[in-house]
Amino acid sequence: MGSGESIEAWRTFDWRQKKELKDRLEKFTPSIPDVTNVKILVAGQIGAGKSSFINSVLSVFQEEIANEALAEDLRSADSHSFTKRLRTYRIRSAHADLPFELCDIKGLEPDKISKCQIDDIVNTIYGHVKEGYKFGEKSLTSDDEHYNQNPSLSDQAFCLVYVIDGSTVQLAADDKIITEKLRLIRQTISDKGIPQVIVMSKVDEACPLVKNDLKKVYRSKKIKEKVL
Repeated sequence: MGSGESIEAWRTFDWRQKKELKDRLEKFTPSIPDVTNVKILVAGQIGAGKSSFINSVLSVFQEEIANEALAEDLRSADSHSFTKRLRTYRIRSAHADLPFELCDIKGLEPDKISKCQIDDIVNTIYGHVKEGYKFGEKSLTSDDEHYNQNPSLSDQAFCLVYVIDGSTVQLAADDKIITEKLRLIRQTISDKGIPQVIVMSKVDEACPLVKNDLKKVYRSKKIKEKVL
């Protein structure tokens, strides 16, 4: 056992529950008749891996590799977000469409806090942004043709997933930009009771122990330092 590995897991996780969770979601039906699908907004900084996360979820249910959401490549000279428009991806099993949709939004600039970025996320959560809207340097206004004045429940997001790059981020008090973004978003939508989840991507790049064995992610001291 290397020095980077804890003797006991710092978080309990049953790796055998994947099939059970998948079966439950495939059998899920919205309890409210007006809701035809449950929309989940996936946000994150440029290159954090949100598009790759979406592809991973789609792949699990389709039981084959999906590459519908194109991902950024930060090795290129252009470090701007690949996602320019609001894109929605329906989750499908091998047999039928499921009542879930994942929304991909423009990646957030990692080195600054922009009101426009926060507004884009909030407007999308509340269902005011129409499919195909091209995100710009200014916030979407109510007089824009892509602004949905009367969003239905199915237009609104029921959960916000914020993807962070585990290989570069440290969720600590000194990481002021990302913590401030999360605080502003949480502050804006918390009164609506919308669940918010943080997903850490690239854990294999963050820790050699995890790269060799993904199931040791909850024994990794490096990963623990980033999330606790």
